[in-house]
Amino acid sequence: MKEKIKFGVSTWLWTSPFNSDTVELFPKLREMGFDYVEIPVEDPEIIDAEIVKEALIENKLKPIICGAFGSSRDLTSTDISIHENCFQYLEACFKLSQSLDAGFVAGPMYSAVGKARLLHPEERKAEWNLAVKNLRKVCEMAEKYNQKIALEPLNRFESDLVNTAEQVLNLVQDINHPSAKVMLDSFHMTLEERNLQQAIELVGDQLIHFQVSENYRGAPGTGQTRWDDIKKGIENIDYSGAISIESFTPHVQELAGAVCIWRSFHPSQDKFATDGLSFLKSLFNSN
Repeated sequence: MKEKIKFGVSTWLWTSPFNSDTVELFPKLREMGFDYVEIPVEDPEIIDAEIVKEALIENKLKPIICGAFGSSRDLTSTDISIHENCFQYLEACFKLSQSLDAGFVAGPMYSAVGKARLLHPEERKAEWNLAVKNLRKVCEMAEKYNQKIALEPLNRFESDLVNTAEQVLNLVQDINHPSAKVMLDSFHMTLEERNLQQAIELVGDQLIHFQVSENYRGAPGTGQTRWDDIKKGIENIDYSGAISIESFTPHVQELAGAVCIWRSFHPSQDKFATDGLSFLKSLFNSN
């Protein structure tokens, strides 16, 4: 009998930045029925790995580590010192991920989020080559900590480098390192992919993490996303990773401004999580 899909949720749905006190959310997440918790690492220095690990064990949750990549962590910057800053940040993420028994660090680590410009093809190629070069270094670092990286395509308004499943697969192939893998996010996919099922199937066994929300960033099952296509794609590649809800709260102004969340999408953030989880379980584990 095939093992049922496991589900997670990002703490960004409630708060930012994640710190050692954020583990106070964990009992609620377990009570809601989540198996995984996504830990967005905005500042590694405010996260005590031992406190987090103890809380994970106590609440029977598994961790997923996600990175945050702003202009000071841009591997395609013209400033080499910014590359070094990103390398140091990612090493801290790998150390945290290893200490929490997670297997990878996920995110759009090829460039800074929000970097969207019209470039000449030669300039674009140069940035691509720089991303490949630096991400190969990241993969070599990840390997030392027994980790992988899960590269995430973003929609065209948040990145001008990697928007689609095809592009991220090309990036992984160019990096050509066993630690380089893929993460997909249904929100970005609804903006960029012609066919959600085919995009998932194209990535295939390179997919190690899958994030979901509605086309408008709301709770899964409340919008226009073609969930039937997503389900077919996930089933056809025998995906065995977690499916995790990622959205945000307008009540944390700095984060809300960064992701352009200007209104609430659900009666409460708790209900967002429980309604979304209920829908996902009925969709993926109904057979």
